[in-house]
Amino acid sequence: MDTTRTNIELIVIGGSAGSLQVILEMIKKLNENLNFAILLVVHRKANSTNILQTLLQQFSPMEVVEIEDKAEIVKNKLYITPADYHVLFEDKKTLSLDSSEKMNYSRPSIDVTFKSAAEIYGENMIGVLLSGANADGVEGLCYIKRNKGKVWIQDPETAEVNYMPKHAMDEIDYDLIIKPNNLANFINQL
Repeated sequence: MDTTRTNIELIVIGGSAGSLQVILEMIKKLNENLNFAILLVVHRKANSTNILQTLLQQFSPMEVVEIEDKAEIVKNKLYITPADYHVLFEDKKTLSLDSSEKMNYSRPSIDVTFKSAAEIYGENMIGVLLSGANADGVEGLCYIKRNKGKVWIQDPETAEVNYMPKHAMDEIDYDLIIKPNNLANFINQL
């Protein structure tokens, strides 16, 4: 992996079934002072509480923020999408929430956020797709790649539910295949 690349401004990580354990393992190992923001898009039930924020904060060296409409995005914070909303980027500083139709049976949709981020950040972002049971995220990763961003995919052999990463590997010219135990190391090297 090319770790000399220091212009990354955003990492968007998408996951569904089986991704929470990977996320927990990752955040425990993240450096305290990252020069970019990380945004998590995790499929959640519409009536989910914000317990995910509390859980992640227990393990994260970074502040964990559940996104509110018109939230400002700043480096060295870990953002999570709220249940039942898509997250869109208005620009490099502002996030907005959207309750339009579900994509791939999901709201939040990984594809929606990947595409929106790619339009704003282009080559200065990385999209990461983890374990999951549907194709959400694959189209978004293609869009990231077309906009010159980097694409990382969880090794399907390590995924609790391998459909999502396997489908992505088959469809996309990816930059890196990651294993759960080395995701944080790759992030920390940026």
